[in-house]
Amino acid sequence: MTQTSPRSLLAARIGLTLALGLLATQAIAEPHPQVQNDAQQYQGDALKLLERLVNIDSGSGYEAGLNQVSDIAIAELKKLGASIEKVPNGAAGGSHVLATLKGTGKARILLMAHMDTVFKEGTAAERPFRIQDGRAYGPGVMDDKGGIVAGIYALKVLDNLKFKDYAQITFLLDASEETGSEIATDLIKKTAKAHDVTLNLEPGRPADGLVVWRKGSATALVEVKGKAAHAGVAPELGRNAAMEAAHQILQLGKLGDEAKKTTINFTVLKAGDRTNVIPEQAIAKADVRAAVPEEFDRIEKDLARVSANKLIADTEVKTTLQRGLPPMPQTEKSDALVAMAQGIYGELGRKLTIEGSGGAADSSLSAGVGTPTLDGFGIVGGNIHTPEEYAEVESVAPRIYLLARMIMELSAKH
Repeated sequence: MTQTSPRSLLAARIGLTLALGLLATQAIAEPHPQVQNDAQQYQGDALKLLERLVNIDSGSGYEAGLNQVSDIAIAELKKLGASIEKVPNGAAGGSHVLATLKGTGKARILLMAHMDTVFKEGTAAERPFRIQDGRAYGPGVMDDKGGIVAGIYALKVLDNLKFKDYAQITFLLDASEETGSEIATDLIKKTAKAHDVTLNLEPGRPADGLVVWRKGSATALVEVKGKAAHAGVAPELGRNAAMEAAHQILQLGKLGDEAKKTTINFTVLKAGDRTNVIPEQAIAKADVRAAVPEEFDRIEKDLARVSANKLIADTEVKTTLQRGLPPMPQTEKSDALVAMAQGIYGELGRKLTIEGSGGAADSSLSAGVGTPTLDGFGIVGGNIHTPEEYAEVESVAPRIYLLARMIMELSAKH
């Protein structure tokens, strides 16, 4: 019996998804005139709101900035009649926001975005919001302040239509997506379970697409215990923890599996604080990503097995794998959401690209509890997590249209 490779299966599934999207596009040819008009009319206002949010530092844990962002978002959502619940994030800083709109239909739809960025305090003053050559720049402009803006203005479009054919729309704003927190994890899981579908407003991919699968994340920790000695007088009496950690990094860094999309990249190394002392302690950390949960099990076992091969005798090496967000797999239900989105974008004469991502996100938690989930409904942009992060200005109106129409179509299906 011939076995089909995972890569071939993925290619076949993506092909099927695109075919379904094409059929949907052919079935729904004309744009909704009022949604299209309102989305276009709102582009200028949406960019002004984006500028306000981008010019506020809201790095993970920076409570003052996170509170400013949430206050602005809450004020906008209250105008739409949303009830607001704030959930304190404990030591992680800030508060999560749950904004709820009640309707007359049956569909329970969860929208998610996050307020925190990866940028330190002072970045907004150094690199304030600006538009140049059709692109908006600034810290967090597309990850994920553009997502917050897309969500608010899609709801404004529906409010203009007096559209209430859903049972409930919940807009969850996470205060710590970039770093994660137990409170955020529990809140997302609990909220997702109470909904029929989740649309995550992470950035639209640079090729104007949606994300149908994501890798899960983990941190590999390697702790080495050696023995201190004078580095000049008697280095042979020591056991160099830094050298052993370097050896471990080189061999453990080979545990990835390209065919299974598993990566392990060492990114942090700490050892010693004086040049004339052989370090007795060293710590190394690696970013681990996997597309299937079984790979985390395999990595955990291989870390222990391979680390037993030591360079320096009489050192102690301990490895652990600290698991983060789970993988978000591509499923038949997510494929159905893709087909719906393709049909809607086709109304505008546009085509969505469909892809996966090595980056973990809150959508993994939603998908992990069994709620059909699709990601990437934010504003299109690129250079994520860098000083050159940007959002495409001309993607604002189409993305507002896409999200508003997705809510309408999902409401009609329930």
